[in-house]
Amino acid sequence: MNRTLHIAVVEDHDALREMTVAALRRPGWRVCGFESAEALYEAPEQQAIDIALLDLNLPGEDGLSLARRLRERQPGMGIIMLTVRDRIDQRVAGYEQGADIYLPKPAATEELVATVGALARRLAPRETKLADYELDLEAGLLRGPLRSVKLQESETALLRAFALAPGGRLETWQMQVLLGEDKTSRLAIAIRASRLRKKLNDAGATEEALRAIRGQGYRLFLDLRIAG
Repeated sequence: MNRTLHIAVVEDHDALREMTVAALRRPGWRVCGFESAEALYEAPEQQAIDIALLDLNLPGEDGLSLARRLRERQPGMGIIMLTVRDRIDQRVAGYEQGADIYLPKPAATEELVATVGALARRLAPRETKLADYELDLEAGLLRGPLRSVKLQESETALLRAFALAPGGRLETWQMQVLLGEDKTSRLAIAIRASRLRKKLNDAGATEEALRAIRGQGYRLFLDLRIAG
């Protein structure tokens, strides 16, 4: 990932949470600690989280329920579960609720850092070089490593909005306003996104370049230079 990795640690044991946060900050990652699922939901930066480390035995909403909610809200997020529950059926339940990796407690600091780094590399989009993609506003062209692709006016406006949006994310209602679509027409937005994804692919991007975020909108995983 080109930007700093943003990690959330949800752990109700204060000393363990602080120790985990400190360990994960050493590689230069941005790490926030939360004592409960509720505290995470209230955090303004929750939408920017790349990887969440979850304890299962949390006060209030437990880690399994939290993992399920995070996976529904942000399908592209990495989720690591840390718990003393190490029976096979418990591990299976964790994976079924959305975990990418299940680590038993206590996890060695070196293993934890290596695990987070490996997951981050797996989640990172493969096509992210700044110089490889350029949006020419005046010509209505997307220039990529394979070829230049002609865009419709609405597609140019969408790509520009994605490129300027925080984290490359646009909610469905924002796309509807931008395109002048009827607010009930989520299908029309999905069709527009599919056509735009194909043109990104034609220019040289992968299928990962434009991802749907279930129930929210879309995110562009592509560094895009704006010209014109």
